Formats: sequence, C-alpha cells, structure tokens
Amino acid sequence: MIHRFKMHGTNIVVDVNSGAVHIFDDVAYDALQYYEDGDKKNTIDRLSGRYKPEQTQEALLEIDGLIERGQLYSKDEYRQVMPLLDKEPVVKALCLHVSHDCNLRCRYCFASTGDFGGSRMVMPPEIGIRAIDLLIQKSGSRRNLEIDFFGGEPLMNFETVRTVVEYARSKEREHNKNFRFTITTNAVLLNEEFKRYINENMSNVVLSIDGREGTNDRMRFKVDGSGTYRHILPKIKDMAESRNQDKYYVRGTFTRHNLDFSKDVLHLANEGFKQISVEPVVAAKGSGYDLREQDLPVLFEEYEKLAYEYVSRQRRGEGFNFFHFMIDLSQGPCIVKRLRGCGSGHEYLAVTPDGDIYPCHQFVGMEDFRMGNVLDEQLNNSILSVFKNSNIYSKKECSSCWAKFYCSGGCAANAYQFNGDIDIPYSVGCELEKKRIECALWIKSQD
Repeated sequence: MIHRFKMHGTNIVVDVNSGAVHIFDDVAYDALQYYEDGDKKNTIDRLSGRYKPEQTQEALLEIDGLIERGQLYSKDEYRQVMPLLDKEPVVKALCLHVSHDCNLRCRYCFASTGDFGGSRMVMPPEIGIRAIDLLIQKSGSRRNLEIDFFGGEPLMNFETVRTVVEYARSKEREHNKNFRFTITTNAVLLNEEFKRYINENMSNVVLSIDGREGTNDRMRFKVDGSGTYRHILPKIKDMAESRNQDKYYVRGTFTRHNLDFSKDVLHLANEGFKQISVEPVVAAKGSGYDLREQDLPVLFEEYEKLAYEYVSRQRRGEGFNFFHFMIDLSQGPCIVKRLRGCGSGHEYLAVTPDGDIYPCHQFVGMEDFRMGNVLDEQLNNSILSVFKNSNIYSKKECSSCWAKFYCSGGCAANAYQFNGDIDIPYSVGCELEKKRIECALWIKSQD
C-alpha cells in the first residue's frame, strides 16, 4: 500500500508498511499513478504527451529499484506482531480527576463544565493514595509510570495533588518505580506557590488557552460570564518562561466559530509560546460549533497554510513546535503503540474523585464503562479485554487506511461518541488527522 500527495510544489510518496517516505520528481510521481497495472509500455504511452519515453522509462526503473529494496509496495510485516498484544496488560498511567469542579464554564467542555454529568466534588487525599497503590499493583515489573492530574480544574484541589506526589515518591524505591507527573490547568488560580511546586515536581504542564482574545473568550469564560483571556495570558506566559519554554504546552481547541484556526496558532506563537497544541473540537451534531464534513476543505487549507508558515518561521530562526506536526520518521512509536494507540482501558485508566475507574477521562460518567473502584483493587476484565483487543486490524476502516500506523486507529472515545462502537472511527477526526500527517511529512521533506 502506498499514499501519494502533493503539497506546496512537493511530490511525496509514502510506503505505508515500511514507513519509507520519498520525494518524487514529476515524471516518477505521474508514472506511479499507472504503475500498478503492470504494463510499462502503456504507462509510457499514457505519459507521452508530457514526457519523453526515455524519461518515463528511467522513472519506472527507479520505482523498480525502490520496490526491490523494500521501500515501495512493501508487505505488511506488522500482522505477525499481533501475538504480542495477547500478553497480560500492564497499567502504566493514570489520569487522576482530583477535581470534578471547575471555575470556568467552557461551552465545548466534554466534562459538562467540570462535573462530568454528576455532582461537583473533589478527590480526597486517601482516594489518590489508593489510586497509587492500585497502579503499583497493576504495573507489574514496569518501572516508569505516569500520573496526570486532571479535572475539572485540578488547582481547586491542590492539597490532594501534593499528597499524591509525596506518597508516590515515598514508594518509588520500595517498588522500583519512577513516577512522572503532569498537570492540566486553565491557569485561573495559578500563583507563585503553585507555579513553584509544579516546576519542582511536574515533568509537563498543559495550559489551556484557545488563541486570540475573541476566540478564547467566546468559548472559555468564568462562572459570571466574563472572559478569561486577559486574566490568564500573563500567568501562562510567566509559567512558560519559568520552564525555559520547554516541557509544557499551551493547549487550545478550535470550533466552527474559528475555522481560520491557523491565526490562533500563530497568535500564540507571536505571544512567544514555543510549545503549542490547538486541536479540533469534538462536539455533538447540533451544538452549533461542531465540525462538519463540509468544513473539511477549509480546514485542510488552514493546516497547509500553517505548515508553510511553520517552515518559514523555522528558517528565520523564529520556530515553534506544533504538537500535531511533530513526527519522528526514524525513532517513532513502538510497534505495539502503532497497532493499538494510546492504551486506554488497559494501559491507561482514569480515576474519579470517589475512586471509580474508567478507560480514560472521556469515558468518565458512562456507567457501562465503569471498570471498578480503587477501593476494591479489582478491574472489570471484560471491559479491559474489549479495549485490549481493539487495534488497527479490528477496525475495518483502519485496515485499508494509509495513515493507520501514524494515528494507530484514532480515539476510542470519539469513535464511541459518534458511532456507538470503539472500533468504528470518527470520520471527521480521521480526515483531519490524515491532513495533519501529510503536513508533518511535508515539513520533514523541507529539512
């Protein structure tokens, strides 16, 4: 399987199974269009109006050489790795919902403005401690473990954050574990004390802001309805600078109200941020700000415009990192992750303030996906098995998709939200992901 596309005057060909990425000249690129019919004379004849026969013949020989070297039309070697996925699952990360409350009322919040459709509450320290015990128990011999502090707004319950960090650190030597902590915050409550603690203890911090002031304040506002942009921007800037513009992300969401989202990304870059992620909203049809199939051409153009400016700024020494354009062609994700994605439901779990366990933060509150409670120290193996056995080969749409080894089958929660099945991907999300991958590959071609 191959994928061919043009972007900003560059012809790119991806060999899906080997991962090889090629830049083709016009002759070889056009010849490849007819190569699979196996009739080289017919290909030469078809292209005779554009190229001399000897040019096309030379291009066909180059294509033959790539095939012989296993860099084009290569076989799928990954299926033979599938037995590795049958191993006993090892939990390696928890998303701790230390607060099911929030000081904002964002329109697009998948968590129902912080309470996840239930009562507003915060996690008691003892629940956080039991969650750490569960992770240690379920992680087997794996040494490196991750804890993501999430909400709602986790700064509203920083006592539990501190307790969990200190308890986990106290258990590292005893159990031969190394904990890595991250936190996601809207920055409203961010102060010097919190900043200092985060910088001393968190490997990464995600700071929520959507971009331009109008874009941000239309969707992200306080309980009293006032916008957040002017309140949080100085705090987020200060946090980014205090981390030397590294090991953080400013994370935004674009909706149908700002299809020109590249302007929001560049706005954040112009404000000095070097680590940026602005992602498409996943919202129900009829919300008014949900992304639709008819929006895709505009969004594709936005990604391509952003990619071009991204490279231009890098060349001028004004570069920044955009999360969805960061791709490693030589040391990319491990094979298992390519096949099965983020590991939600078996390697990665979410824990609510009262200790309930779900496959990930986006499934929280869906009773059918409740996997247990940290106080019970048991997991529902039937749910775990469903997620463990979900992979790019169990998804019909993915098995024939050129991007499958890059996106690993997409988000299970999004698939379930739109199609009621974690194995039927969310189509709009798929199309946007494929465009982002094309942009990332084009950016690599400019190195």
